[in-house]
Amino acid sequence: MSFLRFLGAKPAASAPTERPQVESETEAVRRIVARLETLPPETARSLAGMAYVLARAANADMNISDVETAAMVQELTGSGLDEAQAVLVVEMAKLQELTTGGTSDYLVTREFREHSTMEQRMALLRACYHIAAADDSITSMENSSLVEIASELDISREEAAQIRAEFADKISARFGFSTGAGGTGG
Repeated sequence: MSFLRFLGAKPAASAPTERPQVESETEAVRRIVARLETLPPETARSLAGMAYVLARAANADMNISDVETAAMVQELTGSGLDEAQAVLVVEMAKLQELTTGGTSDYLVTREFREHSTMEQRMALLRACYHIAAADDSITSMENSSLVEIASELDISREEAAQIRAEFADKISARFGFSTGAGGTGG
């Protein structure tokens, strides 16, 4: 499938293909990208992949809450979308995650990895932690999914641990560990 077709364009029959074939493009990302036609193609692809991975993190506990949805919109508006675009992208990503989740999760995360810098991958992992912590706790299921996402993004254990440490108070409170003075652990 050509990149232009991936974006929803229908080139004329005689028009030569301007982009190389990309085998790793997924249906989930293609649907989100198609709704972002006003953005440059690479930006749309990146935001679509980011939104899907954020929805994956939000759905790690098999539920995408309103607070997680709001956090996803916040992350995407911080990445350059206006609020209306962010809401649309988030809703489409949530739908894709809920309907194709297990099938597309690895493929979409791998595709994002292949088209991003390490800095972008680290920012995405941090955003995933932000989404998981949006309800003030990160469950063991969410933590497990975040570790998996970090691995699929080729983020080293050390770098992932640094990001995870930023959210330690959300993880330890959920697992019942003491958070220091005033903590509830035991």
